[in-house]
Amino acid sequence: MSDQQVPDSTTVDQDSYEESVADATRDIADVAAVEVITTAAVHLLSAAAVKCGLADDPENQTDLAEARKLITSLAGLITAAAPEISDSHARSLRDGLRSVQLAFREASPIPDAVGQGPGEKWTGPVY
Repeated sequence: MSDQQVPDSTTVDQDSYEESVADATRDIADVAAVEVITTAAVHLLSAAAVKCGLADDPENQTDLAEARKLITSLAGLITAAAPEISDSHARSLRDGLRSVQLAFREASPIPDAVGQGPGEKWTGPVY
């Protein structure tokens, strides 16, 4: 029998995982904060749109309870980040947020009172 050990799949998986984490960390270190913030906001915005029924399969993808959470989180992020990112970034994110807030209102069988909809605590009333 040889003295050379053959790595088992756990060792290979761990090595691969550690390499992936190191690569991701290096990648993130090279990305500007505004890019990370806008990417996170776009992910929240996209998920909220799907949950509001704006995707290709609204009957199976609409979930207003989940949409409410996503929209409220998005509104908080945009409100907090706006002073830190350029006006052009903040403006387009606010436009997208307003669109999903309106889509949520339209999709709701019993719409929230104006000012009580998702994210309106942070954005003010959406009409």
